[in-house]
This record gives sequence, structure tokens and C-alpha cells, in this order.
Amino acid sequence: MLFPPHTAAVPCSGDKAEGGAQNLVSGTQFKQRLAAILAADVAGYSRLMAADERATVAALDAARRVFRSHIESSQGRVIDMAGDSVLAVFETAAGAVSAALAIQQDLQAETIPEDRRMRFRIGVHLGDLIEKADGTVYGDGVNIAARLEGLAEPGGITVSESIRTAVKGKVGASFENQGEQKVKNIADPVRAYRVGPAAAKLSPPPGEDALSLPDKPSIAVLPFANMSGDPEQEYFADGITEDIITDMSCVSGLFVIARNSSFVFKNQAVDVKEVGRRLGVRHVLEGSVRKAGARVRITAQLIDAETGGHVWGERFDRDLEDIFAVQDEVTRRIVDVLKVKLTVPERTNRGQRGKVNAEAYDYTMRARGCVMQFTPEAATEARALLHRALQIDPGSATAYAQLALVHATEYVNGWTQAGADHVERGMTYARKAIELDPEEAIAYRSLAMLILWQRDYASAEQAARRAIELAPNYSGGFASLGQVLDFSGRHEAAIEAFEQALRLDPEMDLLLHLLGRAQLGAGRTAEAENSFKRRLIRSPRSDMSRAYLASLYGSTGRLEEARRLWDEILEINPKFSIGHLRRVLPYKDPVWFERFLDGLRQADLARGEA
Repeated sequence: MLFPPHTAAVPCSGDKAEGGAQNLVSGTQFKQRLAAILAADVAGYSRLMAADERATVAALDAARRVFRSHIESSQGRVIDMAGDSVLAVFETAAGAVSAALAIQQDLQAETIPEDRRMRFRIGVHLGDLIEKADGTVYGDGVNIAARLEGLAEPGGITVSESIRTAVKGKVGASFENQGEQKVKNIADPVRAYRVGPAAAKLSPPPGEDALSLPDKPSIAVLPFANMSGDPEQEYFADGITEDIITDMSCVSGLFVIARNSSFVFKNQAVDVKEVGRRLGVRHVLEGSVRKAGARVRITAQLIDAETGGHVWGERFDRDLEDIFAVQDEVTRRIVDVLKVKLTVPERTNRGQRGKVNAEAYDYTMRARGCVMQFTPEAATEARALLHRALQIDPGSATAYAQLALVHATEYVNGWTQAGADHVERGMTYARKAIELDPEEAIAYRSLAMLILWQRDYASAEQAARRAIELAPNYSGGFASLGQVLDFSGRHEAAIEAFEQALRLDPEMDLLLHLLGRAQLGAGRTAEAENSFKRRLIRSPRSDMSRAYLASLYGSTGRLEEARRLWDEILEINPKFSIGHLRRVLPYKDPVWFERFLDGLRQADLARGEA
């Protein structure tokens, strides 16, 4: 839970009231200021109360004393401790983080059985708040801290970018990037960081060993900087970066890191050597984009990630309609510099793309930015933008391919009440993209996913393999192939596909879930457990990974752990439904799904589920 309505947090329906408070800031009743805000609550509190109400209340009182002691000794003030929640404000960001670390350390040191342990999530944010004369606080700063707490794992701490920047070099802590997070009732995404003590440095979970270099030239393309002087042009710089990654992914002699992983470093002052180590590549491409009217300037430089030395750099000034030619030229120069040998089809196909319609291309770029937000609302906006692009340029294979991908994503996730007709439309768009450009790998990937959900396993596999053939570095192609193989019952082959996808996209947490599911299907229980745990460290709010892990625990006799996970699932998603999963997951053999359900039943979970 977050905070009860009578306490300091602004209720979900309170946007107008909050606006009113802002109008009175200049009066004597309200004061607006910058502060570090700590929000916390107990994971699985309802389960603890149901098991032993008296013991839980006593444990909560003890935990409150720990919170109050460390908050007050770190120049903080407790605002509220209603229910299982804690809200506090601090004069300094360093004080808030120091208190959070000390609190978690003390709570974890308590000698309490695991099933009775009081495990708090803590979120910390540095932002504006509105303080009333009676000491209660309101505002976006409070809301963001509460949302960050929801992103933290039980027993963990998650902080915002503003906190990380403020305490850098001042607090003995390590920070692990959780990426940009879209949080409820906050307009802009919030970049979140998982925090641990510096001495321990958040050791990587099992399976997170250092990545070895591939046996071919390897490269990661960092997000190009937007130099247009207009923050609204950020989507354009991101789109150029993604296009270059896509272009290079089609070169079989290169090893190219996927967009999701390279964009983890967006808006950060990066150490190229660290990027190389983290992503397991020898070279890093950096650059910038400046768009002015119908002209665009792209600068690019290739860096040796092992030495930090400059390998190649160039500036390109072109008309926007020639943007494809610029992207092709960047790829060609890198291929030449790294002495990559192109295959005959790769040599033949390079440089064949013509001019673009600048307006249609712009709409397509905007749509791709929406798709990456991965929300129902953003997907709806993406569809509208892509339809506008196609009204201007009906021959855009890229727009049709993206439209197919949006339809596949909406259907798989159950967004916008997408039904069977949504799948049919998506397949029509994918086939149109392929008709316009038979080399469009994204269209084949989208087609594979849509056909899979119609249970045509052979055709889905054929489409996924064609996507990989066209783009040997396309992690999405390997992910789609892995899903086809997994749902077909070929779990070992699926594991190989997911491992290749994960190597190309090592920061993509969803792949850890897919890998764990295939490992579970193959009977590799210990490996599956590790994969699900790794996924939950990166995506603490995942209900699906918790469900599969709960089933695994149930089938291996760890019943209390399974029940704890189930309580967390229902807290995260009260509408979670096994019956819905049975209807939509395209397993060729229903026996496997029954094994998943049986694991839950052994822990006395999913009662009454069809």
C-alpha cells in the first residue's frame, strides 16, 4: 500500500486540491521548499497480520523505533507512521540515504524467522513539497518518493536521479540503474536507482558474470545527444540512434548491442570503458544530432572501449530527406574501419534505400518513442501517429512494421481490449510492410508473434527465423523465436534462443523472465529460480515472474515462500488471473500449463481458478 487517505500523501483524486495549495504558497498557511523525502511500507503486511496479528503489531512497533532513531539522527523528521507506512523529510539528501541504509541494515540483522520478518520497501526522492503549518506535507515530491518505494524490492531501497546526483561522493553507497520508470499520476518518467552499501557493492545475482567479448568486432551505440536546442526534438535524436543500431544489426560480421541496453546509459556521463565491460563489447559509438528545418547534422565517433582511444570520427550535413543515406554511410564507415567482411547479399543491398518523406518520417520517429514507453496510453498514441505517417507516405514499410508491432504488443498485454480482430489487423500491416520491403526484419518479428497467438507454430517459427536471417543481431528476432519454441514444447532450443537474445540485449529484464519460463519447462529448476530472481531484482513489480517463481516454490515444497510471493502478486495486481493466463498463453500442449498450476495448488494457492 501507499499511504492512507488521511495522512500526508496527496490522494489520487487530489490534483485540483494540490493546485489550490500551490496558489496559497505565498500565504502564511503553506510553505514550499526543496527536501529529501523518504517513503516506506511493509511488503506482505496483510499476510503477516492474517498469520499473527499480535506478533505483527509488536514487530511493527519495533521497526518504527528503528526508523525514528535513524531518521532523527540523520537530520530528518518523521511526518507520519500510520498503518504500515512511514513518511519522513530530511534537510539533506545524504541524510536521507544514510538513514535508509542504516534502517535496512538494522532490520535485516534481527533474528526473526523468514516468514515473520518485517521487510520494508524504501523510496527516496529530492524534490519540491508543500508544508502546512501543522507539519504535514504534500506535492509531487511526496508522490514520487511513494512511487519509488513501490519500485523497491522487499528489504531494498530505490532512489531518484536527483538523489543519486546529490549524494555522489558523499555517501558510502552503490547505485544500480533501474532505467526510466513510468509511474502513476506523474507526467514524466522517473529514472530510478537501486541502492546498496558501498562495501558490499550489490554483488551480482547468480548468472550475472562478466560478459566475455564475442569472436567478431563488437559495438554498442550510445544514445546520440540532441543538439537542436529544443528538448522536444529528443525523440528525433533517439530515432536516429535506433535506426543506426537497426542498420548495423543487419551486418552478420558485427556483434551489435540492442537499443534497450545501450539506452540504459541515456543522459548519463558515461565511462566508455565501463560501458564496454558492462555490455561486453570492444567498441562504442557516440554522437550527436542537430535538426534545423529540413537540414540535419550528425556527428559520430567510434571509441575503443578497452583503451578509451579514438578510432574514427566524422560529421555529416544532409537534407532530412537523405537521412537513410547518412545512416547507411555511418554503418559503411564502421564496417570499413573494423575491417568487417560483408556477405554478397549485404554488399548488394547496402545503399539501396531512397529518399524519405520528412513529415512522415517525423511521425514515425514520434511513434517509436511512444512504443518504448510501454503503456496502453502510449501504444494508442503510437497507432494514431503511424496512421498519420501512412496518410502522408502510404509506401512506408517502416511505419507498417511499427504498426504491426504495436498491435502485437497490445494484444499480448491485453491492452485497449484488443481481441482477435486486433491480431488480424496487425498481421495485415506486417504483410503490407513485407510487400513494400521484403528485408524489413521488424515486420517478420511482429508477424511471428501474431501468428503464434493464433497457434500456427510452424508459420510463426518460419517468420521468426526469417527476421534473424535478415538481421543476425536482432535480439527481438531471437526473443520471438524463443517464445515460439517454448510454447511449442521445445524448451531446450528455446533456452538457446533466449540466451542469444539476452547476450545481444543484456539489460532487457523481460528476457530473464522468458528464459526462466523455458528453463522451468525443461526441468532446470535451479537455473529457472536464478533467472526469475534476477528478473525481480531488475523489475521488482513483476507479477508474472512472481507467479512462476511461486509455482516453482510450491512444486519444491517451499510453501511459505510461495504464499509470500502470492500475497505480493495480489498487492501489485489485484486483478491477476490464472484463468486469463490459461486462455491467452498459446501452449501447444496444455499439460505444461497444468504443471504450472499444480505448483501453485501444492502451496494452496490459486484456489477456484479454472
